[in-house]
Amino acid sequence: DPEGDILILEALLNNDPEPLSDQKDFFLTLHKDLKVVEPKTQSEEDEPPKVELKELPPHLEYACLGDNGEWPVIIAKDLSSNEKTDLINVLKNRKKAIAWKLTDIKGIDPEFCSHKILLEEEHSPKVQSQRR
Repeated sequence: DPEGDILILEALLNNDPEPLSDQKDFFLTLHKDLKVVEPKTQSEEDEPPKVELKELPPHLEYACLGDNGEWPVIIAKDLSSNEKTDLINVLKNRKKAIAWKLTDIKGIDPEFCSHKILLEEEHSPKVQSQRR
């Protein structure tokens, strides 16, 4: 009887069954691990990041999106004056969309993201299989 089957399924789906005995502890520990994240205030979001400006390759330069050297970005040095102005204006207007920091991305070690791979001129990159 299809109607009877539907009624049985609805009753099962609407019922809140007890979790299995081995799942009870899992959900309790999972609940304890959850953290309450407070929303950032407007002043925290607008606060410029504190960064150490390093020497750049000759084809790049720093440009600042804020006053007094705040919100530094790296742009190409060979852009014309108009192109630099246009680029900086777009970046200023879209600053909130692109102003992510490594600390905003939970679960990623900043050391992992900021490593450098230096290649010698005669070196060619090789792909190696993962070791077990």
